[in-house]
Amino acid sequence: MRTPAQNFLTRNEQDRLIRCVQDVEAKTSGEIVPVIASISYDYPLAAHLGGLLLGILFAMGLSLLLGRDDMWVYLALFLPFYVIFNRLFMRYPRLKRPFISRAEMREEVEEAAITAFHGNGLHRTRDMTGIILYVSVYERMVQVLADKGINDKVNPEVWQEVVEMVTDGIRTGSPGQALCKGVERCGELITHHFPVKHDDTDELPNLVVEGEPR
Repeated sequence: MRTPAQNFLTRNEQDRLIRCVQDVEAKTSGEIVPVIASISYDYPLAAHLGGLLLGILFAMGLSLLLGRDDMWVYLALFLPFYVIFNRLFMRYPRLKRPFISRAEMREEVEEAAITAFHGNGLHRTRDMTGIILYVSVYERMVQVLADKGINDKVNPEVWQEVVEMVTDGIRTGSPGQALCKGVERCGELITHHFPVKHDDTDELPNLVVEGEPR
């Protein structure tokens, strides 16, 4: 079964994005890696809150329907309802969204992007010139991080422009085109400081989808 990350871009869009990365990297010693993740965190608290709320409501409703107001009867009904709904929320992450704040999602996406940055070796490039363009499908959020070599020359605040560019494209239903534009903009921001070298090599994958490099 394909994951949301694997369904995020069509095969043609993936191939086009890879070519876009290759074209940009032909002009710069920077390494740009788009990473598509299905979800940045499993949000267990949201599943707990959802199970708790629905467990209470269903237990109360069934207690009233049975004409029983005994606390022990209510608890006996609440516990199985809680377990059922908790597992339902864990199985279908989409149900958790009403119980997750934007601030929490933003924090988890930032943390997951940092983990992906290191997990995919962007901190190990020769000149510390790795850039990750991280997309988390569930949260519908984008994060851009650059290594120290780039941040010493380029103001890290400029990456927000790339984030907004890609986010807007995803929102309007053009994720592949938006990611290509984001990669090209990253290239424009770093090429002046980090032009391609005569012995430059492609050190990292040009696209990572749910842990699968391409």
